[in-house]
Amino acid sequence: MRFISPKTDFAFKKIFGSDQSKDILISFLNAMIYSGNSVIQDLEIIDPYSAGDVVDLKDKLVFVELPKFTKQLEELESVIDKWIYFIKEAPNLEIIPDQLREIPQLEKALTIANQAGLNVSEVEKLRKQEMALEDARGALSFAKREGREEGERNLLLRLLESRFGKLTTNALALIEALTHQDLEGLSEAIWDFQTSDDLLNWLQEHSN
Repeated sequence: MRFISPKTDFAFKKIFGSDQSKDILISFLNAMIYSGNSVIQDLEIIDPYSAGDVVDLKDKLVFVELPKFTKQLEELESVIDKWIYFIKEAPNLEIIPDQLREIPQLEKALTIANQAGLNVSEVEKLRKQEMALEDARGALSFAKREGREEGERNLLLRLLESRFGKLTTNALALIEALTHQDLEGLSEAIWDFQTSDDLLNWLQEHSN
């Protein structure tokens, strides 16, 4: 088996974004937001471009720095550990490990993530997104090696604007004020943001 990485937009939506994936999304959100407690019992997956009433969960946003999560498979204990491991390590797995099978929704997520179930069009779309991510990471790595903090800041701005469109004055000011260490943190966290609100909340948390 080979599994797609949930960190690409295409894979994340395929695994978590359909009506058939509702139980997967509920398990994931309960793990990450409510420490595994079954607070969320049901939800509706809506078209993000359609108008409608949306519950404000800004006070429940959670940021996970994946590079700092270093637990191995045999060290996973909580449901949170297992979901983070899935997000980070899915493309490196060759089978569905017993430790992850213990959570039915995780086993289902890995079954959906199995590349053997993708059609040609989906494989091509996924490959393009993975190449774009690798190119962006390579550019960021080069900027870091060259020690050009301002160049890294400008590159991050271009990446953010390519994902979320023109940034607000507030967001630009917060990015301008980031330290070198915070810029490195942002270069890792950028792949976890799904909306511009996620970005703004991260910036506000890391503002001096």
